[in-house]
Amino acid sequence: MELIPAIDLLDGKVVRLHKGRYDEVTVYADDPVVEAKRFADQGAKRLHVVDLEGARTGDAAHAALVERIVSSVSIAVQVGGGVRDARAAERWLAAGAQRVVMGTAAIKSPDVVSELCAKHPGKLVIAIDARGGEVAIEGWEKGSGVRAEELAGRVDAWGAAAILYTDIDRDGTRLGPAVDSTAALQAAVSATVIASGGIGEIAHLLELARAGVRAAVCGRALYAGAFTLPEALAALAEVR
Repeated sequence: MELIPAIDLLDGKVVRLHKGRYDEVTVYADDPVVEAKRFADQGAKRLHVVDLEGARTGDAAHAALVERIVSSVSIAVQVGGGVRDARAAERWLAAGAQRVVMGTAAIKSPDVVSELCAKHPGKLVIAIDARGGEVAIEGWEKGSGVRAEELAGRVDAWGAAAILYTDIDRDGTRLGPAVDSTAALQAAVSATVIASGGIGEIAHLLELARAGVRAAVCGRALYAGAFTLPEALAALAEVR
């Protein structure tokens, strides 16, 4: 299973939200570029970078900083947060992002996202952020009325490279990921499903891997020192 370190940006710093709440923020680092280089040096093959302000407003508040991160490491970077139209997606790809993460647009502008999937094979990751099984949009602040499994089926048919599945109620809690629902989603689609939310110890990663989940994003547990990236990568290498 691929483990992808997360770098969430707010006010120019590396932070984590608790259950997606912007009023419950923990700052972990002042220099996101340093963190990106550290993860690359520790063996990460890909980084997950999110502009949280962009996710909430739809405007790229950290554009220059994200571009610095992308240019500072030689590993793949997938960028998300406020990427709600083709222009924004194309901008990140032109800036060197290996993949672009889109969420709200998959609900509000499905034709645009499906066309981007076709135009850029292997480049589009669709974020499915669910609360109680319902897809949340616009920085997790609004419900969409669409079930997670329904949207997953749609974007899989579009040819999305991956589906980033987050159980919002577990995000930032370190109480354990939504193993059953994530594995069920992976079994239902051909795209790689990336687990997100709730990872607090290496045992959680191993549980996901053994359930057939192909990738996971992890942030808070790494920053809080629950385990190091090299420790997690070594443990995952033993899963067959």
